[in-house]
Amino acid sequence: MLEEVECWLTRRSWSAADRPLDRLLAARAAAGEAGRGSVSVVLPALNEEATVGEIVATIRRELMEKVQLVDELVVIDSGSTDATARVAREAGARVVHRDAILPRIPAVPGKGEVLWRSLLVTGGDIVCFIDADLKDFSADFVSGIVGPLLTDPDVQFVKAMYDRPFGDTTGQGGRVTELVARPLLNLHWPRLAGFVQPLGGEYAVRRSLLERLPFPVGYGVELGLLVDALHTVGLDALAQVDVGVRKHRHQDGQALGRMAAAIYRTAQLRLSRGHLVRPALTQFERGANGFVPRTHAVDTEERPPMCEIAEYVSRRAA
Repeated sequence: MLEEVECWLTRRSWSAADRPLDRLLAARAAAGEAGRGSVSVVLPALNEEATVGEIVATIRRELMEKVQLVDELVVIDSGSTDATARVAREAGARVVHRDAILPRIPAVPGKGEVLWRSLLVTGGDIVCFIDADLKDFSADFVSGIVGPLLTDPDVQFVKAMYDRPFGDTTGQGGRVTELVARPLLNLHWPRLAGFVQPLGGEYAVRRSLLERLPFPVGYGVELGLLVDALHTVGLDALAQVDVGVRKHRHQDGQALGRMAAAIYRTAQLRLSRGHLVRPALTQFERGANGFVPRTHAVDTEERPPMCEIAEYVSRRAA
């Protein structure tokens, strides 16, 4: 590990317990007076009726009613066919359908697409993204990663770090992280080698930075934002906070393969901005007469920085 990264780990890695709520509330009040303390929480959701309600209810109860740390809580529905939207709304979130945001640009499937569009329907100076499939959710996931942004003006991007159990096995949940993302980062962006969960879906970022970054539309969004943030604001503006244990719904091996391909493609674009001759991934499933090939397109599209979108610029100027 680079000496720079070892120093960064001691200065920019914290625990959620390092910043109690009373300290955060005082910092938020001071930041609010300076016009930079409002907080938006965004949950991208696709068919998450089993978990989204408890997450929304916890954030609303602990961070909006008991204390006023969060200003708005928005669930962006990515086209759910179950009761995700209803459950989220009844739990206290504002629910916006992906397709209702910036309709002049047709939406494409993908998590990054939803996160990008969320900037148009939120107003917080700090935007906090939380995955909607978390189980046993704690409000520390939000307060922990928002904390450094409220207390340290030099910090601009904060990732959550945590244990990721796989079933009853500790520390084996981040399969794509360990097999794809961590090797890529260590080999090509070694200054990011200190991030424990580089692909984690829980992170908080200053809007002023987010609006300047391109968003890969699919699974590559977390790696893309992290790499681009490094190049835009430097390592010292990035941080991570330990929030404990993250439990969530695990995907099957083939879904993870498609995720890995999208992440590799995102890295490749940032390494060379070159053209991938065949942006597709063929996988195999056993059928009645042997193995059947299934070919899937790899996410290659990226949305431009939001500060280049006319509707966003006019909204922020209003």
